[in-house]
Amino acid sequence: MSPLPHLLIIISLFIIISSTQSTLILPLHHSLSTTTSTTPHHHLKTTSHRQHIRHNHHLSLPLSPGSDYTLSFSIGRRPITLYMDTGSDLVWFPCFPFECILCDDEQTTPTSLPPPISATSSAVPCGSPLCSAAHSSLPSSDLCAAASCPLVTIETSVCPNPCPPFYYAYGDGSLIAHLRHDHLSMESLKVANFTFGCAHSALAEPIGVAGFGRGPLSLPAQLSSLSPSLGRRFSYCLVSHSFDSDRLRLPSPLILGRVVDDDRRFTFTPMLDDPKHPYFYSVGLDAISVGSARIDALPSMRAVDAERGVGGTVVDSGTTYTMLPRALYERVARELDERVGRRYARSREAEAETGLGPCYHLGEEGVKVPRMVLHFAGNASVVLPRRNYFFGFERGEKGKKGEKGRVGCLMVMGVGGEEGEGGPAATLGNYQQQGFEVVYDLERRRVGFARRPCAALWESLARSP
Repeated sequence: MSPLPHLLIIISLFIIISSTQSTLILPLHHSLSTTTSTTPHHHLKTTSHRQHIRHNHHLSLPLSPGSDYTLSFSIGRRPITLYMDTGSDLVWFPCFPFECILCDDEQTTPTSLPPPISATSSAVPCGSPLCSAAHSSLPSSDLCAAASCPLVTIETSVCPNPCPPFYYAYGDGSLIAHLRHDHLSMESLKVANFTFGCAHSALAEPIGVAGFGRGPLSLPAQLSSLSPSLGRRFSYCLVSHSFDSDRLRLPSPLILGRVVDDDRRFTFTPMLDDPKHPYFYSVGLDAISVGSARIDALPSMRAVDAERGVGGTVVDSGTTYTMLPRALYERVARELDERVGRRYARSREAEAETGLGPCYHLGEEGVKVPRMVLHFAGNASVVLPRRNYFFGFERGEKGKKGEKGRVGCLMVMGVGGEEGEGGPAATLGNYQQQGFEVVYDLERRRVGFARRPCAALWESLARSP
């Protein structure tokens, strides 16, 4: 993942904590950089290009975080801001000295380099279960040997040496890090011995990630040591910004310990287990409706092949646009074109500029686009607002033919070739999740969706005693 050089998303953190530490409510604030161009078509092109690069790989590794939502807290005495990513399970950030390969110079200037690691931190021993988790569940005896522990300590299951450095890869970036302990602070909340990755070298990953996946190293999983509910249920509600700088200032609540058992407004679909990618929140997608046409999903999108670690649809806050297998995407795009193309001419210039498609020249009158519905397993249908799958914007620059004006594009992308290449078959990105509260309920093994006015939800939660 190459973070956008033209868009800076900043999240400020404020926390409301109940007296029992059972719920945390965090508002996420967004602001656009005013130092560089942030035209919608430029942002769309950069983001879609990044995702094409990512998904040219077989998705057998943790998904790369997106560029839209970050989370701020402190490790030791150091304040940090990290990408929030439900598609991975590691919390990591750069540690001095730090080298980032294939990163922009402005992202690794001396003023932006991380300070030395806190004196309050300590190395995680190689016998720790979290060391095994970071090394893909290698047995502690192998890790102790890699850490140069004497044979007698290995045989007696005593391994005092530090956990060896580990390699962690996303779809479009990677890093090498050491595991360390330190206390985590969120306002008045503190978690002792929080485990994180301290990276001294990375490929195309200059910022760091707060993994919210299902693994033991994730931030929710480690918070569960303070209160089990914090790690077993959480939700977020992403404000539908649509690249509007005014709307980007509105808060998006992140709720740890979310309880929705009595809320019938949610549509729930079961979680699928993926033994080879246990950190994913995988669900089954049965079909997609475009207008009155119901298009069946590929079999690989409905279930996970446990032996090969192939299939399923991942719900991911760290990917911007929904990524469908090429065959299904083409059917969805063709169905949309049959309806929208009758009224509006195709804009090949916008498609070339953004990497999205199909795109159309729009008139001054209201846009008529067929509705889109995602049909998940468990008879769970989610009707998407139009802005979640079809975005209209002004082309600020003339194309090759001198054409400009308002255009609209399908905000879904197609990737890959043959079915079953490896990893998840599809990804539900955060753009399609905007305007919904999305709850991850590990206790009941389900993911839920509910249409919400997300900014108003935060205001109501903030006013609650």
